[in-house]
Order: sequence, then C-alpha cells, then structure tokens
Amino acid sequence: MATTTAAQRREQARAEYDAFLKGCPTNQLLDRISDKWVALVVSALAPGPMRYSDLGRRIAGVSPKMLTQTLRSLERDGLLTRTVTPSVPVRVDYALTPLGASLSLLLTAVKDWAETHFDEVHRAREHYDTGTG
Repeated sequence: MATTTAAQRREQARAEYDAFLKGCPTNQLLDRISDKWVALVVSALAPGPMRYSDLGRRIAGVSPKMLTQTLRSLERDGLLTRTVTPSVPVRVDYALTPLGASLSLLLTAVKDWAETHFDEVHRAREHYDTGTG
C-alpha cells in the first residue's frame, strides 16, 4: 500500500472541501464571512485603512464589543491587519490584507445589491404578508 505525504493529504482534503457539510471547515468559514458585521466592516475598509473610532462611526448600530470581536476574528483569519502607532492617545488603524480585499469585492457587491433592491424586496414582503403572495 502506497503511503502519502502530509502535503498530499492536505491537498486531498482541500479537494474534498464541501461547505454543505456541517463539519467541513469551509462551512465554518462561510458562517463567519456571512455575518452582518463582517460584511459591513470589510465593505467599510474596502476604500482604505480606517481607525477604530472611524469604523465605529461608519457602521451604525455596532457596539464597541461587537466591533472589537469582529475585528479580532478578521485579523485572526488573515483578512485584515491591525497597526498600532504609539502616540497619545494610541492610534490603531485597520486595513484589509490582499485576501480581505478579494473578499471585499464580493461583500461590497452584496451590500450594494441590498441597497439597490431593498424597495423590491420590501414590496414582495408586503405582498406576502397581506396573504396575496
């Protein structure tokens, strides 16, 4: 029986990723990137780096705790970088990595779609809710 190297096993596992399976790591990643706050943070950072406070002002309704958790998870996943500049007060800037920038194209398109088509969706909801749908 032929043995396989660790690299061959990793490549085989990568070819077998199936996000439809709950235990698949791609399912977990899809869950992460489909989060509302992730989509808004990534879209907000698409034009360029921003400070924490600017992100908090840009993204209405996000609590400081949720913004911090979202930024940490995106940094852990390699989608953004956090740069601390020693000053008084300390300056912290966030920027998308190339991986994050590639995701921002998709998430910004979804955000733009929602903004463009909300009226249609709203009418469909009203139609459905009146029982005529």
